[in-house]
Amino acid sequence: MNQTKIISKILYYLCFVLSAGYLLTFVYSVFCLLTGFAITPYKQNLYLHINYPFTEQPFLNIENNSPYILFSFLTVLITYGIFFLLSAKVFRVFFQPKLFTEDHITQLKRFYTYNIFFPLPVVVLASFFVEVESIIWGLVFIHFMLGIFCLFLANIFSQGLHLQNEQDLFI
Repeated sequence: MNQTKIISKILYYLCFVLSAGYLLTFVYSVFCLLTGFAITPYKQNLYLHINYPFTEQPFLNIENNSPYILFSFLTVLITYGIFFLLSAKVFRVFFQPKLFTEDHITQLKRFYTYNIFFPLPVVVLASFFVEVESIIWGLVFIHFMLGIFCLFLANIFSQGLHLQNEQDLFI
């Protein structure tokens, strides 16, 4: 179990940092796009460079059209920011002293609900406005499978909590 705690702690911090990176990039990008701060048009205004703050050095390069910005850029940043935040919370479950708790089951439920029910509608909606590459459908399937796996874990945790409460076990 010690190995699991070490690995889950490492993955918790990694996912938390990734989530912070995605969410901060989302906030900075929205700020830049709304205010025009640190934006440089590129190639006859077909593309935009979102620059590092207070520099002329490009940080992100995006197409300069609204559907792309909304569905292929901002939506990806926010959804993966949330995904990695939920992942971090799931990994946090596995290095806590008490494994089977209502809060841990709630974290697992949030993760599987997000992965089962969120990616497909988002990609279908985006497909009406931008071209969705075939690999994206593979990612939707992978998220669905992650959600199903986590659903199984949540059911196991529910059973473990039930047994723990029934017999006053500390697992």
